[in-house]
Amino acid sequence: MKQISKKVRFNWKIVIYLLLAVVLIYVLFPILWMIITSLKSEQEALLIPPTWFPKKITTFGFRYMWQMKPFLIYFKNSLLTAGPTAIFSTLFGGLAAYSVSRFRFPLRKFFMGFVLCTQMIPGVLLVGPYFKVLNKFQLYDTHLALILGYTAVALPFCTWMLKGYFDSIPRELDEATLVDGCTKFTAFFKVILPLSFPGIVATGVFSFLLAWGDLLWALCLTSSESMSTVTLGIANSVGEYRVVWPALMAAALIACVPSIVFYSFLQKYIVSGMTKGGVKG
Repeated sequence: MKQISKKVRFNWKIVIYLLLAVVLIYVLFPILWMIITSLKSEQEALLIPPTWFPKKITTFGFRYMWQMKPFLIYFKNSLLTAGPTAIFSTLFGGLAAYSVSRFRFPLRKFFMGFVLCTQMIPGVLLVGPYFKVLNKFQLYDTHLALILGYTAVALPFCTWMLKGYFDSIPRELDEATLVDGCTKFTAFFKVILPLSFPGIVATGVFSFLLAWGDLLWALCLTSSESMSTVTLGIANSVGEYRVVWPALMAAALIACVPSIVFYSFLQKYIVSGMTKGGVKG
């Protein structure tokens, strides 16, 4: 009986590993295809049936991308909007989460339920009202417009995740700092935030990547090419009569670099922050 049960367990392991291999191929194949296409010539990229590997490796796509489109400006705009979005959404989300986690006030549960419900509203429904408000205050086609829009979208998620993480930190630490003469704000910034580093990293990376990879808000809240983000720049590279696929794939490949770097170096903190923030509260 023991041998049979071991066989069954072994077979299940094989099935699980096969499923994981299929998922891995499904996830990595688009990236692999981007790399292959970016190293082809324009003529080879249009061949039918397509070639699986470049007949002659060329950097034409990368050179064309930088020469024909101001991608340096696009990357700068993305950094100037994604960076502040990560900072503001994490900071204000952390303050809101700390207040809900540590203080007892009327409608506290209703507030958190409302925060969660906002995540069910499609972003496309919010673009119109934001456009009218920002246009009224003459913020249309500015970095601040994108930062405010992205922060508003990311803030509820950051609040919910950090609230769960703060709940896992003992209240006795807050009380000890208050006994030593610290204020609530001092306790938050000097004690709670350092202990919540994985949660802060997880929400900060989420906010950054949300702003970095967005297309809808950048398309609706900007109009000039000097304000285009990297995703909008890539989308605008698709012409009516011509698409330079190697350059398009090269641009998309470089746009993936921040995501890959963040997840590679901060994976441990992201997993810890997401698991603790998702379970508690």
